[in-house]
Amino acid sequence: MQAHTSTPIRPAIAAAVRGFTLIEVMIVVAIVAILASVAVPAYTNYIRRGAMQEAFSNLSAQRIRLEQYYQDNRSYSPAGATTCGTAAANALSIADAKYFDYSCTSSNSGQAYTLTATGKSSSTVAGYTYTLSDTGAKATTQYGGATATATCWAVKSASDCS
Repeated sequence: MQAHTSTPIRPAIAAAVRGFTLIEVMIVVAIVAILASVAVPAYTNYIRRGAMQEAFSNLSAQRIRLEQYYQDNRSYSPAGATTCGTAAANALSIADAKYFDYSCTSSNSGQAYTLTATGKSSSTVAGYTYTLSDTGAKATTQYGGATATATCWAVKSASDCS
């Protein structure tokens, strides 16, 4: 009769079972941290630029309402008032405004106005202010909390009018 002998575990199989070393794990963590440091700011800027579109579309819509009000009343505001006309002012309280607060000021003569969108403090656009005048002049007066003098609605930087 022949005795049955078991075969020993091969060294190559034992090495494959042992897992990752601490150095390998730390390298992976470092790579993930580098990718996150690039991706998170880019994503935040992407979200911010999307939120800005709310202001641009609402300011443009308000301008149309004010022009309609002017056609009916030959003034952007009631006599002697410095706020925009009733129909336009009611339209400024936009119920679904998520990122911006809106206001409208009119000249004493009622022949000029300035629409303003100011980023809400609890949103990603806090510190951003955009304006639109009766002449169609667009401006950025605050960009990221800093004073800006752009003659456009800046999106990517305080001076980017592209």
